[in-house]
Amino acid sequence: MGTFAGPHVTEVGPRDAWKILSEDTAAVLVDVRTQAEWGFVGGPDLSDLGRDVVRLEWKVWPDMSLNPAFVGTLMDEVGTLPSRFLFICRSGARSMQAAQAVAETLSAEGHAIDCVNVAEGFEGDLNELGQRGGLNGWKARGLAWRQT
Repeated sequence: MGTFAGPHVTEVGPRDAWKILSEDTAAVLVDVRTQAEWGFVGGPDLSDLGRDVVRLEWKVWPDMSLNPAFVGTLMDEVGTLPSRFLFICRSGARSMQAAQAVAETLSAEGHAIDCVNVAEGFEGDLNELGQRGGLNGWKARGLAWRQT
């Protein structure tokens, strides 16, 4: 007999995330990075799809403490639950944590909504020079983005 391990979070690459968002108008992309990252680095741009990205810090700048209101604020912001949530951060770690927290909350409330982590994130992994943004990730894959 197995043990229930909780809700499962799936992962897709940035191009697959764009495909999902292009085809599923009820899917929501949640950028869980910090305000500093959105301002200095930029972020995904869904304007070609006629949509906006939900920007909500999972960890709050500058001390990177966990945002205790994350799940509740997200639910308030989206209103009606989407068909699925896609979560993105710098490289995929924080967004996985956020996706798991949302999946656990929704599951406990009896909702079966897919929570998907965007592997590689917005900036991707470090290259051999210790730099992000060129090896992989949303930006490096040539997907729509903008800097404010």
